[in-house]
Parts: sequence; C-alpha cells; structure tokens
Amino acid sequence: MSVATPIRAPRRMAPAVRRAVLTTHIIASVGLLGDSAGFLAVAVRGATTDDPELAAASYEVLDMFSLVFGIPLSLVALASGVALGLGSKWGVLRHVWVAAKLALLLSVIVVGALVIGPATAAMRAGDGGRETVLIAAAAYDVVVLALATGLSVFKPGGRLRRA
Repeated sequence: MSVATPIRAPRRMAPAVRRAVLTTHIIASVGLLGDSAGFLAVAVRGATTDDPELAAASYEVLDMFSLVFGIPLSLVALASGVALGLGSKWGVLRHVWVAAKLALLLSVIVVGALVIGPATAAMRAGDGGRETVLIAAAAYDVVVLALATGLSVFKPGGRLRRA
C-alpha cells in the first residue's frame, strides 16, 4: 500500500505584499513599454537624419535607454511577474494569459540581448547598416509589450492545467 502525499495549495501572498509586488510589476512593465516607445522614436530619428553628429548622439542615447531603463525594468517586470504568479491564484503556468505574458516578456528580453544590443553597439562603433534592424526590433518590443498589457486587462483564454 502506498501512502498518498497530500497536494499542498500554493502559498498566497499577504494582501499588502501582493499589492506592493503588483504595483512594482505595473510600474516596471509600463516603464518598459515607455522605454521601448522612446527607444523606437530615437531609433527612427537617428536613422532618418542627414546629420552624422545627431545620428551618433542618437545611438549613444539608445545605449543609455537600454542600460539605464530597458535591462533593469525588464528584469524587475520578470521577477515581479513570476513572484505574483507564484504567490497568487493566477499561477505562473496555470492560465493562458499569464503564460503568454511570460513568453512575450521573455521574447522582449531575448530580442534586446540578441538583436538590439549588438545592433546598437555596431551603430555606436560607426559600422552602420543596422538602422532598419533597430527600428524593427524596437517596434516589435512596443507591439509585444502593448499586447502583454492588453492580456493583463482582458485575461483571455482558459486554464493551461487544472489546479
């Protein structure tokens, strides 16, 4: 005879802690969307100017956007989102919309690391030719982060698995 191990319910956060983590998550996520929109605007300006000094300054600003805002905000949004999932009824991989948001945020992080970072570094080094890549990647980030925001509001889809 085997003894069944009881299934423990996930540990819930205290309401005050949940609100603090949720506030942090919203600030980081909306801040990341704003950073991405600003990045897109500066990338377009840098790509469309005939002034080489303005273009060079634009790519310096893009590097600052990534280092000062993009990387920290994306990591805070990821950590706070996972914490909310683990400490609330929504779970991390229990509902379609939560799993989709996680996948979308991870894709933004990957695009930043593998596309935006190297393209910005090349443009700062004067290698050129990466303007379209930067604009496309920044536009992708804006669209994906706006979609993630919509998922948070509408919470579509069902459950991925039973609790």
